[in-house]
Amino acid sequence: MSRVGNALIPVPVNVKVTLKGQEVAVEGPRGQLFRTIHPDMQILREGEVLKIVRPTDRPQHKALHGLTRALVANMVRGVGEGFQKVMELRGVGYRAEATPDELTLQLGYSHPVKFPLPKGILVAVQTFTPTQANGFLSALITLSGHDRQALGDFCAEVRKQRPVEPYKGKGLRYSTEIVRKKLGKAAKAGDKKGF
Repeated sequence: MSRVGNALIPVPVNVKVTLKGQEVAVEGPRGQLFRTIHPDMQILREGEVLKIVRPTDRPQHKALHGLTRALVANMVRGVGEGFQKVMELRGVGYRAEATPDELTLQLGYSHPVKFPLPKGILVAVQTFTPTQANGFLSALITLSGHDRQALGDFCAEVRKQRPVEPYKGKGLRYSTEIVRKKLGKAAKAGDKKGF
């Protein structure tokens, strides 16, 4: 029994869902999303909830059942509430700036790194001075949007430019990410001397 696939998807009052064959269109206050689901899966509307139905108990259909339910639930939540990711930029001299069209980062390279914002993604930057910062925290970057997949892809692209390094913790990381620091060469040499 699929716990994810069998869960019902509640549809809020401010969200409109249109089902046409395998096409799902969801419209809400934050925007609209469209998706074509797998031909084996079926979406039923029962009042103010959606239910995903699979044809058989084959492993492939069980996997598609949970996947389809998660994708449709993310669409409904995205156009209603939206999604948000917070990233931390740590490092001396690292900076972030945001305009309505792009995100610009200073990451220790000889040039600024610019990211044009995809449609539907908003960014807000909170910067810190060295005295305000906790450790080397330079900026908090808050990204939000109604399409969870597009938001996650964009955040991964940004993080890839300067992933967090394990010795001093400098770089870009998600605010929920736990980074285990490594001991440096000096600490390892001290262990050999018996300290």
